Amino acid sequence: MTSRTRIKICGLSQPADIDHAVALGVDAIGLVFYPPSPRYVDLARAAELARRVPPYVSVVGLFVNATADDVARTVEAVPLTTLQFHGDESPEVCAALAAAAGRRPYTRAMRIGPETKDSSDLLQFANAYAAAQGILLDALVEGYGGGGKVFDWSLIPKDIARRAVLSGGLNAHNVAEAIRQVTPYAVDVSSGVEASRGVKDPARMTAFVRAVRAADAE
Repeated sequence: MTSRTRIKICGLSQPADIDHAVALGVDAIGLVFYPPSPRYVDLARAAELARRVPPYVSVVGLFVNATADDVARTVEAVPLTTLQFHGDESPEVCAALAAAAGRRPYTRAMRIGPETKDSSDLLQFANAYAAAQGILLDALVEGYGGGGKVFDWSLIPKDIARRAVLSGGLNAHNVAEAIRQVTPYAVDVSSGVEASRGVKDPARMTAFVRAVRAADAE
């Protein structure tokens, strides 16, 4: 049976983008609650966007070094399915934030840069965050994510590939090769489907989803 790579499109901020992502059949949409990001949405806008999401499509909230009060206030206003911690949160902090959100599941981002020398670093990180539902693998860039940079996929050991959400510089042109090399459980795209920083492009969203589906069919 052909496996299906799950797809998350992150950093959505416009109703039309939500509608298009849903029509494409994505598995999850991501809302960014990190104010410095060009993809940031406030609680009122996030609640409006989440209301457009039908059943069985996950709504993921991305947080960077947020407080427990921040997270609790967010989940009270926005029906998030999953949390994504993309800052410097320790395993203990992740557990406390998840508890503040009613024990929602969470993924933890690992930002991979030049100091990541081999796959043992990724295994050590994944083991440290064993309570996380998944590990999102992203490139280390200035700030926290959304930089459109690719890291060395050969660092990803098969031991964690099926728990991995692959991110970092993915687009319609390279995602098929990423899936062939890594076989991740899911892929996560943001800047790779944008017309400009923070502005999603429907045609690029469509091309990305089609490329993932074509790779799955191979």
